[in-house]
Amino acid sequence: MLKNTGTRCDLMLFGALGDLARRKLFPALYQLERAGLLAPGSRILAIARTRANTREIRERLFEKLRDHVKARDFDEAVARTLLERVDYQLLDFTDSEGFGALREWRDELRNELIVYMATPPSMYGVIARNLKATRCCNDRTRVVVEKPIGHDLASSQVINDELGEVYRESQLFRIDHYLGKETVQNLIALRFANNLFASQWDQNHISHVEITVAESVGIEGRWGYFDQAGQIRDMIQNHLLQLLCLIAMDPPADLSADSIRDEKVKVLKALKQITPDIMERYVVRGQYTSGTSDGKPVPGYLDEEGANRGSSTETFVALKAEIDNWRWSGVPFYIRTGKRLPEKLSQIIIHFKPAPHYIFDPDQKHLANNKLIIRLQPDEGMELKILTKDQGLDKGMRLRQGPLELTFSETFEAERIPDAYERLLWEVMRGNQYLFVRRDEVEYAWRWVDQIIGNWKDSGEPPKRYASGTWGPVASIAMITRDGRSWYEDA
Repeated sequence: MLKNTGTRCDLMLFGALGDLARRKLFPALYQLERAGLLAPGSRILAIARTRANTREIRERLFEKLRDHVKARDFDEAVARTLLERVDYQLLDFTDSEGFGALREWRDELRNELIVYMATPPSMYGVIARNLKATRCCNDRTRVVVEKPIGHDLASSQVINDELGEVYRESQLFRIDHYLGKETVQNLIALRFANNLFASQWDQNHISHVEITVAESVGIEGRWGYFDQAGQIRDMIQNHLLQLLCLIAMDPPADLSADSIRDEKVKVLKALKQITPDIMERYVVRGQYTSGTSDGKPVPGYLDEEGANRGSSTETFVALKAEIDNWRWSGVPFYIRTGKRLPEKLSQIIIHFKPAPHYIFDPDQKHLANNKLIIRLQPDEGMELKILTKDQGLDKGMRLRQGPLELTFSETFEAERIPDAYERLLWEVMRGNQYLFVRRDEVEYAWRWVDQIIGNWKDSGEPPKRYASGTWGPVASIAMITRDGRSWYEDA
């Protein structure tokens, strides 16, 4: 990042002592402070329901920064400088009179105001109305809310309506932290700055696409939330559909927020509906049972602490998405995500079609299609699988597959790759919405996901079981094998 002090901002952080704030938001603010990107005079008001004073909260946050910032990046002086910006306010978010203290802290509204709601979505409307009633915000206030927005289309509309009563769409920054990842942003540069790929990015040259977001952990004590959401709401409606949009969208007119988001909405509108008659072939849901993870025995989902033994919530989803437009007609997008899989992995694989006429060893024909592998985690980077002649006098024209590889941490060795929340907070401070999600994106994504959830409910079929430490139910393998293909790690 370039040093740029930018605009003086006041950040009101609701839920400032929650898990998200401790693990992600304050470490991100620390890195912005370290990079010289927080303007002099910018302030942070930490707002929560814990009875404490500012000095105690600063000390508590200092220890959390020490825990969550890598040791090589931690500088006590920088941490103290950041925490000097922090004041603390005890507040019950439903207490409208208590918001008067926030108005007093605003100090005549001299700084630009950012409101970050790191709270359950059910509190967004309450907080917004109370801020308006106490005249804490104005038409320049920027409001950051976390996804998922609601648990279905109807509830998302209620939440968005509540926010819309107070703020214009141009003031709302709906975060999907995947959009802040360096590799995800590079999708736009990769596709539209390189004609090598731009000219090949359609049904004439690409056979299919895989998107995998795998987690090796279970629910990590989030039973209450996760059992209500499930993997399709928690991951597909949010992160994976955003990745799908960035892969599949047409070139935007420019890099403005609405130009990019307009193209993403077109993709969501073109998604083929998954009707009950094709569900069995297009969607697989699973639930993990006991098994091993990292060589250690782990319990099944129904055996986790606090579990509802009769739960039919899915911890794994694999599906085949199709986009009904000129660019992608006939190109399936195979998407899967799950918990208790063999490794933590997020990657996109673009499978290119082979050359129309193959002249090499017939036994090697299975190697003939190039693959572009885009890694989001754990090691961000890109890899293009190409074919070359094997070396040696005795090899003839035998082929070998090898990578042209770009690993960000190695190629840009001198630079630390910013965390997604650093990028997103910085863009909020700059007032740039292109990495944030517009209301119609949220609603079209929910429409598509709601039909799948509705089909599950109507069928009454339980999720298929899979052992922890495997790649999900056997049916997910059959889904892609039926089309004459295989998941990348099985190829």
